[in-house]
Amino acid sequence: MIAALVGVAGGTGSGKSTVVRAVVDRLGGCVIDLDSYYADRSALAPEERGRVNYDEPAAIDSALLVEHLRRLADGQAVEKPVYSFATHTRIGVEVVAPARLTIVEGLFTLWWESLRGLLDLKVFVDAPADLRLIRRLRRDLAERARTAEQVMQQYVATVRPMYERYVEPTRDHADLVVTNDGPAERAVEQLIAVIRRRAAHGVAAVTAP
Repeated sequence: MIAALVGVAGGTGSGKSTVVRAVVDRLGGCVIDLDSYYADRSALAPEERGRVNYDEPAAIDSALLVEHLRRLADGQAVEKPVYSFATHTRIGVEVVAPARLTIVEGLFTLWWESLRGLLDLKVFVDAPADLRLIRRLRRDLAERARTAEQVMQQYVATVRPMYERYVEPTRDHADLVVTNDGPAERAVEQLIAVIRRRAAHGVAAVTAP
């Protein structure tokens, strides 16, 4: 059974994934990343897939995401999709077992009311816009087989305007805003302290396995 369900949102390149991985390494638990829940585009021709806006909430299969979180809360394992950013399709599944600490991480984690209502703690990770762009550029070149030109075109066309429209406003829903503009350890320590404090005041204790 889940003892604590934490949602972590923030812009691309804010360092959400880095912070979340470090917290789970320290406390144990599992991660449900929104990147795995992009809708499968296998029914579209490859050239059509490239024209889809992947930087808005509608690109995510939020119904499946919420269903999986509810099942984890009930103590059931789920089959999290494995998503390919190269083909924009689902290429398999990964079994995720319930854990005492479950962290939901992604751009739009705090967007849907149906998801926010499940969360024990809502977190927004912030960073300056230029630093977020640099981090995204490095990631997409190294991990997603993109060129620098492709990254910049997408950033200008959809990433920046969609951040301003859909992501940044969700900051208002956060219980905690952490700034990750340097070594991630400061943000990690801040988040861990809040998780432990909340655990001590009503949520079952979160401890390393």
